[in-house]
Amino acid sequence: MISLEEESNEIKEVEIKESRIDNDDDNNLTKLKEELAALKEELREARKSSDNNLNRLKYMMAEFDNYRKQMEKQIDSRIESGKAELLVKFLSLRDDYLRALEMAKQSKSETVVIEGLEGILKNFDSLLRSEGVMEIETIGTPFDPNVHDAIGFSHQDEIEENIITKEIRKGYMLNNKVLRPSLVLISRKIVKNTANDTEKIEKEAEN
Repeated sequence: MISLEEESNEIKEVEIKESRIDNDDDNNLTKLKEELAALKEELREARKSSDNNLNRLKYMMAEFDNYRKQMEKQIDSRIESGKAELLVKFLSLRDDYLRALEMAKQSKSETVVIEGLEGILKNFDSLLRSEGVMEIETIGTPFDPNVHDAIGFSHQDEIEENIITKEIRKGYMLNNKVLRPSLVLISRKIVKNTANDTEKIEKEAEN
């Protein structure tokens, strides 16, 4: 049989072991909590770094997109400018061709020749239209310094002032921009000196 003293000692040993286990569990739990807190901090820092990198990437992509758009605009502008220069040369050739056609008509060339030349002119004009070249309206319209160049005046009482009366050289637009302005004559009213006219009439009456 186990004595009371032995039983008491055994109980104390069990309590000591349990206390050690509890202490170990507390230490382990504390360590786990510390590790968890450290992991949470690392995760927060990682997320912060990730967000910063993502924002930088978005900013860089936006900058690149703006740069790409600017380059596309510059390229389109250069292409448009080069196209305009080439079309202006075509228009000069058309002017020369039109003068040659008029000379052929005045010299009474054969009908077949005239018709052939006119057919070529139609093809020429069709090509210009297909490239977006449009004629600027002139005769009978108000003078517009944005699309017309006035090189002279036509004194006419029956027409309002600043109305185009004659087209010297045809003008053209390309994509709503002036490719070549029209050269025109515009109307001016005749200014009469009434005082001189009255004096002249009186002198004639006296004589």
